[in-house]
Amino acid sequence: MIRDDIKAATITAMKAKEKERTATLRQVSAKIKDRDIEERTSSKEIDDDAMVTSVLQKMAKQRRESIEMYNQGGRDELAAKEQDELAIIEEFLPTMMSEADTKAAIEAIKAETGASSMKDMGTVMGELKSRHGAVLDGKLASGLVKAALS
Repeated sequence: MIRDDIKAATITAMKAKEKERTATLRQVSAKIKDRDIEERTSSKEIDDDAMVTSVLQKMAKQRRESIEMYNQGGRDELAAKEQDELAIIEEFLPTMMSEADTKAAIEAIKAETGASSMKDMGTVMGELKSRHGAVLDGKLASGLVKAALS
């Protein structure tokens, strides 16, 4: 499980006295615990790895946005710190679907659902997320679905 890998990496980083890595891994663990607390009140059951992957994807997205803003603002030292954190977070994320795989999945869903216009975008995206959510790049998929349905 991804959660166990993160705990093991945290312990290893602590023993190696890697302060930045330890701090980032602790942030990840804290976000996962926050999500655990949210899920206690939820009635639906979610796979643990899927939940952890969701948390990691959100954290990675936040880091990418911060890097972009810091670079635009000329704050290269802060962008570098965020880049280091992003690299650590991405170690635990599953490999994302390639553009070709995403296109193939979209075509398969279009054929199954009979989607043909932009009105069907929600249906196609929903099905795509339910099948490939953990390894799907939502931004890329959205653009490809728009192109396929227009």
